[in-house]
Amino acid sequence: MNLVEKILARASGRGSVEPGEIVVAKVDRLIMHDLSAYLTSQVYEKRVNTTVPDPGRAVTVFDHLYSPPTEQLADVLQHNRKWSLKHGTTLHDCGNGNLHHVAVHKGHIKPGMIVVGSDSHTPVHGTLGAFAVALGNDSHAGTVLPHGKAWFRVPATTRVHLEGTPNPGVTPRDVALWLVGRIGEGELNYRAVEFAGPYVRGLSFWDRWLFPLLCVDLGAKCSFVEPDEVTEAFVRTLPGGAVPELLVRGDGDEAEQVLRFDVGEVDAQVACPPTVGNVKPVGEVAGTPIQHAELGGHGGGRLEDFRAAAEVLAGRRVHPGVRFNLVPSSREVFAAAVREGLVLALHEAGATWFPPSTGSNQAYNMGALASDEAMISTHARNFPGRNGSPDASMYLASSATVAASAVAGVIAGTVHEGAKA
Repeated sequence: MNLVEKILARASGRGSVEPGEIVVAKVDRLIMHDLSAYLTSQVYEKRVNTTVPDPGRAVTVFDHLYSPPTEQLADVLQHNRKWSLKHGTTLHDCGNGNLHHVAVHKGHIKPGMIVVGSDSHTPVHGTLGAFAVALGNDSHAGTVLPHGKAWFRVPATTRVHLEGTPNPGVTPRDVALWLVGRIGEGELNYRAVEFAGPYVRGLSFWDRWLFPLLCVDLGAKCSFVEPDEVTEAFVRTLPGGAVPELLVRGDGDEAEQVLRFDVGEVDAQVACPPTVGNVKPVGEVAGTPIQHAELGGHGGGRLEDFRAAAEVLAGRRVHPGVRFNLVPSSREVFAAAVREGLVLALHEAGATWFPPSTGSNQAYNMGALASDEAMISTHARNFPGRNGSPDASMYLASSATVAASAVAGVIAGTVHEGAKA
């Protein structure tokens, strides 16, 4: 059995499971952002209406409405606060960061866990060696909160084997975006996707994170990276440290499907409107005017992103026609950026810092675009209307490309490319 199958077997009290089987398994963690917690809690109160038996299982992070602009949205947060206090669930209020990064930094996610959430990018926690999937709010209210369980169909596994040496300037984000375009959106429907191979093994934890993040765009149910010494070393830095009994490793059997790719074929990439899979080499869209750039969201706002931006902006300034927003993924990341001098350096270069949150994701607090505007960002989605007008244009790229574009005023793989454009 592989990692996903072993986790599901153990959590359902079985010796083994096979793809296609239905299991009822114990859920270790339910993670919700402010919007999903609001819906889940309303269903729970109306349809279940009992005390939550294991409140420590549920974690809520306020990341979309980090500074609610209306009384109606402020009421959503107040409802969530009262509900969390009533039942004793864990709540991380405004300013802590975005849901998935906070859940990791606060030690809520451990290898071997079953993690569920209504956010479609919940599978990103497979980076830690967890079985992490998105479920509907009604499932949270009806089975996870009152019973601590959920049912799952065991997914078949596709292994994405990555090898080779990336070209200069090509980042893990470029490789991840390229894979969505190369494999195809929705092509791995309800499968477990394992990211493997020497390229993946050579990445840091937070660079590995960028691959399970995008598995939902492939149509996958979940995704994971086989735990190794990098995983263990990272987990030991978290509150609570490593939990050896939860560390699960697969038997090394060949997956049902294996897709092999050479990362040496990849150039810097940009995901163009209207979907994540509309990926093109940056050279094909270089020169496209932008008015907004942003480092943030589930795919950005890491310390690595701010380091890359500071390197690009060293001795330069943000283009006068561009608003360059910086949104830390967590308070921990912001504190580290302060200690490294990145906050002052990027501020003086003309960028603007925002509170740790999910940033302009769905434009609840910031980042709404007019119909004739364009943004390039490290976010995970670029659907029409996601950030303001459905006629606006959203592009996704690596932090280096976003920063270079912020300097150039147009999409650019490097500052030099932007100057030529």
